[in-house]
Amino acid sequence: MARDWLNQPGYMALFTLSFLASTLVPLGSEWLLVLMLTRGYEPLATVAAATAGNYLGAVTTWLIGMYGGRWLIERVLRVSPEQEERARSHYRRYGAFSLLFSWLPVIGDPLCMVGGMMRINFGLFSVLVASGKLLRYAVTAWITLRIAG
Repeated sequence: MARDWLNQPGYMALFTLSFLASTLVPLGSEWLLVLMLTRGYEPLATVAAATAGNYLGAVTTWLIGMYGGRWLIERVLRVSPEQEERARSHYRRYGAFSLLFSWLPVIGDPLCMVGGMMRINFGLFSVLVASGKLLRYAVTAWITLRIAG
């Protein structure tokens, strides 16, 4: 069964696209999930591939925040100390549970990076991020299958 799964390029493409979409690369992966479901791919495997790729992309972004956050903030993003403190203040106020929203476009990836910069516990990070991403793909799949009926 695992061999059959690996022989279907759609799953690997979805995993890769979902991974990249969850890093700082501005991509979306839902379109491929929807396309695959409407073409008859197995829903559970499709949601699993998208979730795994998206979660691992978020982990990569968390690691960038953990180990490269200072450099990114100062050299690449050129965030002022005032802007940085404001972001940290918001993160402290809403806490690590804001990571449940890491699936949202535009703000999700920075949430993961700030989570790394704030040294959020990896276990807590994983539970929150994976839950949010799984829920997003599961709901997308459910809606797609209901409409495609």
